[in-house]
Amino acid sequence: MFRGGLVVELAQGLLLAVVAVLTAWSGYQAALLNTQSAISYGTAQSLRSQSQSASTLAGQQMLYDATTFSTWLLAADSGNQQLMEFIERRFRPEFKVAFDAWIATDPQHNPAAAPGPSAMPEYHNANLDKASALDRSALAAFNDGNHQRDRADEYVRTTVLLAVVLFLTALSQRFDIAFVRVAILILAIAVFGFSAYTVATIDR
Repeated sequence: MFRGGLVVELAQGLLLAVVAVLTAWSGYQAALLNTQSAISYGTAQSLRSQSQSASTLAGQQMLYDATTFSTWLLAADSGNQQLMEFIERRFRPEFKVAFDAWIATDPQHNPAAAPGPSAMPEYHNANLDKASALDRSALAAFNDGNHQRDRADEYVRTTVLLAVVLFLTALSQRFDIAFVRVAILILAIAVFGFSAYTVATIDR
């Protein structure tokens, strides 16, 4: 054994032990993040489905509002007060608030009045707001899934680098020439240092 061989062997053994632990940790993190990514993508898909359902319902409600208001206008044009009151009782509560606000602007005599209740600031559709909120949540979940997947990819790359460290460390043990053995070990340590730095700096 060449001079300093014991120190080199101890370094090799220590490096192998540390690399084995870090490789297991990196592989575990990659698997965990891939699972979290899949969950986030599933959540995003579910939220998008809910958003589409709410948006569809909102569209149906807005069509109902427009249809009943058009019928009310026809009744008002013909002076049928009884039909007007009947239709007003059929307005959805959300639309009725905007309708009352619109009537208060005296649209028959006020040229600056809004063209209809749906153009009033008071007009809101809860399902449309819900669809927008769900869509934003779906986008956030999708972006989170992308982020988790990117982190998992970084851990996978680190695991590959650590495999290279294991290979170089094992390779260095095959040489009796001190210079070659130490050179390969130094290269292995350098790759390990880069791998450890990568793991330490992966966005948590």
